[in-house]
Amino acid sequence: MSLPLEGIVVADFSRVLAGPLAATLLADLGATVIKVERRGMGDDTRQWGPPWTPAASSYFDSANRSKKSIELDFDDPEDRSVASELAGVADVVIENFRVGRLDRIGLGYADVSARNPRVVYCSISGFGSGGGADLPGYDFIAQAVGGLMSITGERDGEPLKVGVAVVDVLTSKDAVIGIQAALLERERSGRGQHVEVNLLSSLLGSLVNQASGYLANGDSPARLGSRHPSIAPYETLRCGDGIIAIACGNDVQFRRLTEVVGRSALAADGRFATNPARVQHRDELAAELESALAAASVSTWTQALTRAGVPAGRVNDIGAAFEYAQWLGLEPLIEMPGDALPQVRHPIRYSRTSPVHPTPPPHLGEHNDEIRRWVAEKASRL
Repeated sequence: MSLPLEGIVVADFSRVLAGPLAATLLADLGATVIKVERRGMGDDTRQWGPPWTPAASSYFDSANRSKKSIELDFDDPEDRSVASELAGVADVVIENFRVGRLDRIGLGYADVSARNPRVVYCSISGFGSGGGADLPGYDFIAQAVGGLMSITGERDGEPLKVGVAVVDVLTSKDAVIGIQAALLERERSGRGQHVEVNLLSSLLGSLVNQASGYLANGDSPARLGSRHPSIAPYETLRCGDGIIAIACGNDVQFRRLTEVVGRSALAADGRFATNPARVQHRDELAAELESALAAASVSTWTQALTRAGVPAGRVNDIGAAFEYAQWLGLEPLIEMPGDALPQVRHPIRYSRTSPVHPTPPPHLGEHNDEIRRWVAEKASRL
């Protein structure tokens, strides 16, 4: 079976998360990904533990499966030549060095594209190549300066970061979209191009309704805990033994909710009859609902509400989330050969060209000799 990106060669010069994850997603789709790592040190995330894994750390493993690893020292002329030859035969180059660093050593877009006009060269930065070129790009800082922390946390609490490096993840997916679009356009024009993404732009582009709300009235949204700024009830509520998440996107769902919890009169109450009214009186509504929900457990209410067509669910921890996905038949995990730890399954399903099982994340420099031979052979044919 031919995979969507079979035959595409990716030179992954990136490290940490956004770039490596983008390269991994391309590898899932069939691309051959060669991960270039610093000699003797490797990707920073190899040391980000515990937990530790056979290859490095669980953090490293999360973004580096199905790759081949080569160690290179860009300060060494011979290694730099290998890197240049690799970029010269690759279909895609991904890098997230400080802006200008690769230009100074002949590995920037101008030099690579001069040798390889078909290359799709993807640069990932924290804050772009203009005024933010000198700013280091870390997810936590992007969450802070990009406004995400300002809308995350309890209403009267401190701003909080999201519990995963979500901006890196969003940026990696933007990178993949840009790379694939450029590869498609290359089929028409025969030419590659420079694709640039940055953490701040990806974050701002993901703020969707929160951004448009600000643009509509000039008021920056506030923290609301688990509540939604424009929908109610759309929040966590306390039951007899814990917390349940309930999301009523329309009046029909709200009416069904009131029927299930035995408070049908709430749907006719002028304070709650419409969504705008419920948003205006959300504190009173939450108090009414929690009074009713206290009569039974999260599990009981989840089952009853789901049967009635009301979106509801337990607030799971990550272990329970994987169990839930497995129960739904989503098969969220893939077993790896040997002593490698399981991997999270690629999230996209295809009817004909589904991703094959990935290979384990590589040990540092595991494919040094193999890649050097391959690059030399490819370069000799140019």
